[in-house]
Amino acid sequence: MLLFILRRLLHGILILAGVALTVFLLFQVLPGDPVALLAGQRSDVATRAAIAADLGLDQPVAVQLAGYLNDVSPVGVHPRDSAGVARYGGLTLLPLGGEKALVLKKPYLRRSFQSNKDVLDILLDHFDGTLWLALAAMLLAAVLGIAFGIVAALRAHTWVDRTLLTVSVLGISVPSFVAAILIAMTFGFYWSHWTGLSLTGQLFETDPFTAESHVVWRNLLLPALALGVRPLAVIVQLTRGSMLEVLSQDYVRTARAKGLSRGRTVWHHALQNALNPVVTAVSGWLASLMAGAFFIEYIFNWKGLGTVTLRAVENLDFPVVMGATLFVAFLFVVINIAVDVLYAVLDPRVKLS
Repeated sequence: MLLFILRRLLHGILILAGVALTVFLLFQVLPGDPVALLAGQRSDVATRAAIAADLGLDQPVAVQLAGYLNDVSPVGVHPRDSAGVARYGGLTLLPLGGEKALVLKKPYLRRSFQSNKDVLDILLDHFDGTLWLALAAMLLAAVLGIAFGIVAALRAHTWVDRTLLTVSVLGISVPSFVAAILIAMTFGFYWSHWTGLSLTGQLFETDPFTAESHVVWRNLLLPALALGVRPLAVIVQLTRGSMLEVLSQDYVRTARAKGLSRGRTVWHHALQNALNPVVTAVSGWLASLMAGAFFIEYIFNWKGLGTVTLRAVENLDFPVVMGATLFVAFLFVVINIAVDVLYAVLDPRVKLS
């Protein structure tokens, strides 16, 4: 298993390098000039040149790319002076002569063009909002999806089954941002006097009088519902198909023939085996939901990675966009490895190689 994890981590590093290269090159062809945006329309040439030099945007594209990859890599060439140690930290692996050394360090995602804050600090400040949203959406989708899938399988080829399948097909077909707009307008605007829900709101809100922060769970409901529509629909169909396959097995029919009730047969014999592929799908959806939450957060004005990234795109804040993309790609790699290991633990027939 250790060899499998190491091999997957190596593949993950290659994926992250490809993501960094792709996003960097895409940012070069995007319209707009971050220097002009920072300097303002009335700034002179000297001011713009100074800003470009300070941000490193006056260098050739190849030099900028090499410098960025050197910064985000866990192993890079950096100065050994006090400024280099303060910025990169880490462990010196090999002195290279002069003031340079090969250093093992944490990735440095640079600083925001707009706020001059460390990009990693910005991402960590907003990460909990996206994580809570993705977990809530996944929990909602998993609980309802498995329940509806079991009901559809036990009522196969009836009007209940056909209704659930039709609704699930609609859930898969509708894009998440469209579902978010419909849900927000319906439950957060037109029916808000009945639901008590609003279009916007945060999980943690501060009382203006006491300055104390408290959790407002109802603000999480609509964004989680909008984000969980598609995985909910997929889990319904996946659970239904898996349950129907398991219910047709000989050992299930034998259990029924021995006098076990239908409920005990389903709960003790069929459900455990039917849920293996469902658990894998649920685990794999978590990373996708964190990436898919970007537009959902923007629509509901939710404080998370999506909101800060889309605002960074609008402001041409290249370090934040690059950092958020690499951060989400890293989560994909780690979660996918964890899902593969979890699947092998749940199903002994699966061998990691």
